[in-house]
Amino acid sequence: MSNVPGMEDSPITLIGNHISHAEEDGQAVLRSLHGDIMSVAFLGYIVSSIGIEVDPKKTDAVNSWPKPLTPTDIRSFLGLAGYYRRFVKGFSSTASLLTTLTQKKVKFVWSEACEKSFQELKDKITSALVLTLPEGTNGFVVYCDTSRVGLGCVLMQHGKVIAYASRQLKIHDKNYPTHDLELAAVVFSLKIWRHYLYGVYVDVFTDHKSLQYVFTQKDLNLRQRRWLELLKDYDMSALYHPSKANYDDGICDFMR
Repeated sequence: MSNVPGMEDSPITLIGNHISHAEEDGQAVLRSLHGDIMSVAFLGYIVSSIGIEVDPKKTDAVNSWPKPLTPTDIRSFLGLAGYYRRFVKGFSSTASLLTTLTQKKVKFVWSEACEKSFQELKDKITSALVLTLPEGTNGFVVYCDTSRVGLGCVLMQHGKVIAYASRQLKIHDKNYPTHDLELAAVVFSLKIWRHYLYGVYVDVFTDHKSLQYVFTQKDLNLRQRRWLELLKDYDMSALYHPSKANYDDGICDFMR
């Protein structure tokens, strides 16, 4: 995919380039993975022909992380956990309580709910599945959904998960009508995965029927017009898919 604009600097491309150069220099440290499949450890990941996964050394570090006692402790933990957010469905919503405790005007009180979120985030990272590496430029599909907590999406190719992404709603986002929130999720996905999707065709599914006609709607506000200009940069189709039938029994799981 090196001929796709923006792909030169994508994480997967950088990993692939590094491995190639290391192999040429005899520096790559390969190890057996699942039998005869070889893999290489790089930047906290294990990369193989199967895909990309979290380095077990890092999952051990996450799993053994002690209970945070200060906002600084939480920031340190979220810094490590956030590095692997592409592996975690609903990362933003799971981490939302912890993120709140890092705010200056919020009193630090470690509640049972905080402990539950902390352990859930650790469990999700330590049990993360192998993500597929992109192959070629065909077959990309994005599923998007929203809630009053955040935006969530998944990037897939040929039915296999490449990455998850989510973010919490910002203050002004919470005032958006449902249509705009759904459109915001689409824009978010295209921006965050631009290095994969720019210059190639992609189907983008949402559970809001009106977005199927986003390119032909006439009465748009300034925000919608601005987002529409961004969408026009992509070769995409906006399609409807009921959330209950979306990937993994509902993309709304991203928000849980």
